[in-house]
Amino acid sequence: MFGFGVISLAADLVYEGARSVYGPLLATLGASALVVGAVTGAGEAAALALRLVSGRVADRTGRYWALTISGYVLTAVCVPLLAVTPLLGAAGLAVAAGLILAERVGKAIRSPAKSALLADAAGQVGMGRGMGVHKALDQIGAFAGPLLVAAIVATAATSAGGLQLALAVLAVPGAVAVVLLVVTRRHMPVSSETTVSRPSGAIVAHQDETRLPRAGLPAAFWWLAAGAALCTAGLVTYGLIGFHLVEQAVVSEAGVPLLYAAAMAAGAVAALVTGGAYDRFGGRVLVMLPLLVAAAAALAFGDSLALVLPGVLLWGFAVGIQDSTVKALVADLVPRGRRATAYGWFAAVQGAGALIGGVGAGVLYQQSITALVLGVMAVQIAALAVLLVVLSSHR
Repeated sequence: MFGFGVISLAADLVYEGARSVYGPLLATLGASALVVGAVTGAGEAAALALRLVSGRVADRTGRYWALTISGYVLTAVCVPLLAVTPLLGAAGLAVAAGLILAERVGKAIRSPAKSALLADAAGQVGMGRGMGVHKALDQIGAFAGPLLVAAIVATAATSAGGLQLALAVLAVPGAVAVVLLVVTRRHMPVSSETTVSRPSGAIVAHQDETRLPRAGLPAAFWWLAAGAALCTAGLVTYGLIGFHLVEQAVVSEAGVPLLYAAAMAAGAVAALVTGGAYDRFGGRVLVMLPLLVAAAAALAFGDSLALVLPGVLLWGFAVGIQDSTVKALVADLVPRGRRATAYGWFAAVQGAGALIGGVGAGVLYQQSITALVLGVMAVQIAALAVLLVVLSSHR
């Protein structure tokens, strides 16, 4: 658990550092608010929806480590390459969009396999607490990455040059993450590749493997996936938030990653607090998630730092809950040997929400901020209703 946490720390320093400036980067390449929303929304959708495939592959083959390593390698390569996009002229925006999507594909490849391994380990210490501790370590990197990017951008001669240098520097922690992952794998028992997918004493019929994944997953899981998708649709990407902050001159380009770092710190606190609360009180702690998402949108798109800062912190708190405590409930709702498949399906449903939400947020933002906020609130009312159904059945 701790080893994976350190690896995630280094990897998050890379891709969260880059994500903190996706909005300003795409804007310098000529993107509009709609394009920023579409690209970042599609990236989140790819990171989630493609887990449907990688999760099934992980459970069917037992190659959890191989998928985890390959996903981290793809992220470590794509992020530094974003540094060259400002040099490509008219093609820069298209290449940057492609690299952002490819980086998110790397996330999709590794996540179900890694989550299955983590869930197996977390079960020994308490599902909520184990996931929370890992997410907290993960968030240290997510906090440090944007700070590093902000420092480089602030000290550079030009903001564009600072963005390029910062993205190039992220190649270093990316290489460190991959090396640590390979070393950790070599020190693990050989049997660990198949431990998760074949629990001791379990009998798995061949015909069960060829049936549709949905046949083996309970109804409560699908309700939870639907509720989480609605929350994700309303959780506007930070790319669009960053675009707003720069366009409305709320903060400078160097300030955008600083606020993102603060959001990641809030996410770490959320993972620890709600993870422990989940082990004690159960899934009812998730009722707060739609409320946080709605409040975050209402504040983060304000016209002053006094409004934006608490909004960004609430946004980060909501992200932390989604990436830790929600996953704990998924693990408790499905059979142990089906967790990677379940995480894949869960992410696929979330991905649909992310894509629709990303494009919809971009369209509504261009109409008016009021329309965007009201749209998010309406979706979160629906999300709350669905989550109440899930928690009623889970209890």
